Amino acid sequence: MSQRAIRGLFAVLIGALAASVAPAQTPTQAPQPSPPPVNLTQIQNEAVSWLENLIRINTTNPPGNELAAAKYLASVLTQDGIPSETFPTAPGRGFLVARLQASALPDPSRALLLMGHLDVVGVDRSKWTVDPSRGIIQDNYIYGRGAIDDKGMVVADMTVLIALKRAGARLDRDVIFLAEDDEEAGGDQGMKIVVDKYWDKIAAGYAINEGGRVVVKDGKVQYVGVQVSEKVSANIDVIATGTSGHASMPRKDNPVVHLADAISKIGAYESPVDFNSVTRAYFEGLAPLEDEETRKWMSSLDSSERAAHAAHWISEANPSWNAMLRDTVTPTILQAGVRQNVIPAEARAVLNVRMLPGNVPEAMVIKLQQLVNDPEIHFTVEPGEGVSTPSSSTSSDLYNAIGKVAKQEFSGAAVLPYMSTGATDSDQLRLRSVQAYGLLPFPLTEDDLLRMHGNDERVPLNSFQKGIEFLYNVVNDFAGEK
Repeated sequence: MSQRAIRGLFAVLIGALAASVAPAQTPTQAPQPSPPPVNLTQIQNEAVSWLENLIRINTTNPPGNELAAAKYLASVLTQDGIPSETFPTAPGRGFLVARLQASALPDPSRALLLMGHLDVVGVDRSKWTVDPSRGIIQDNYIYGRGAIDDKGMVVADMTVLIALKRAGARLDRDVIFLAEDDEEAGGDQGMKIVVDKYWDKIAAGYAINEGGRVVVKDGKVQYVGVQVSEKVSANIDVIATGTSGHASMPRKDNPVVHLADAISKIGAYESPVDFNSVTRAYFEGLAPLEDEETRKWMSSLDSSERAAHAAHWISEANPSWNAMLRDTVTPTILQAGVRQNVIPAEARAVLNVRMLPGNVPEAMVIKLQQLVNDPEIHFTVEPGEGVSTPSSSTSSDLYNAIGKVAKQEFSGAAVLPYMSTGATDSDQLRLRSVQAYGLLPFPLTEDDLLRMHGNDERVPLNSFQKGIEFLYNVVNDFAGEK
């Protein structure tokens, strides 16, 4: 064999040997398709129907009947393949939990809880221009008790969960949906049971609940108020005692007269202004957005020389601002008498007190006793007052995500920390070190915000749908895989 042939044979053998030890070639993997984008317009329209139907389920508290509403939500979630659980807390009452799991192993400390309450306060039907229980759409508004507080938020939360599911979103933290009961009566049959007995079902490090604001002024969003703190609620009974007798013989110790005089003094009373870090940051951030006169007085709230006049001006300008500046006392119930011609032996009133975090009702009782200065008047704090909790952080990842998305959704709007004057069930979460934030996501005017617990409660259709988009983008930004 020639040397040339030997070299050729050697080359063939070397090539074969190399092929036998070379790693197998993996076929080129086709790129995985991205999840299809969710049709947000379609789901926003569906959400309108879900809210109408939820309003039509009467969950006035008492008695509540929230379990029927929870079962309705479960039926909606089932249609999109999202499993849920309902838990009874009392006859006819209960809550619902649903969850989308993260791609990685679950970590409760990173989970996000979206929550709202199913119960609503009662109505005086004669003061409404529409049926409060029918979920009527009129003049581009959805009317009904709970449209804002809080069935609108419940449906927005559920809609976000469904939108994430339909989009096939990959999550780097669990997203949990909680529709709870008994919030309007203090939560003894609701959130307190959820936290005490079912914490494993909702355990989370972060939460979005009611309590915030997206405030519309002059046709555009002025600011997004992110609730990081809330006032503490308590009820104080005022009791006047005297001698019962025939009304034809007036008496100086008539309890009705003493109670009326006490309530008149209490109604005119204003607690001193008491700033905290949240309200100070709120007014400092809001002042540049207001007109010149409002800005002047808002900027003077913390000054040594003009603070008292500034507080008076601000308090007169807006009842919400007044309530944020101080503890408030509001007479809500009067009870006296059994017949027109009988002087009663006792007359009673109830005061609803809203205190700044850290203050206690016993201190308010001392102030009121000094104010009324009547030995026939006695004050008693009712059991079940709210709890004072630490504020949520204004530098957490969730707070920053809310701020980032808010500025994208509402060009030119400020994002401000907010202390709600009303109580929410976020207090039960903050006691467990959850970074809980109030974010009522619907852009609303002051007029519509004041309809909560009032007459003709309503939410504009476009605001409801915009709020769903806002909330969806916040959750997607915070919980979606990066």
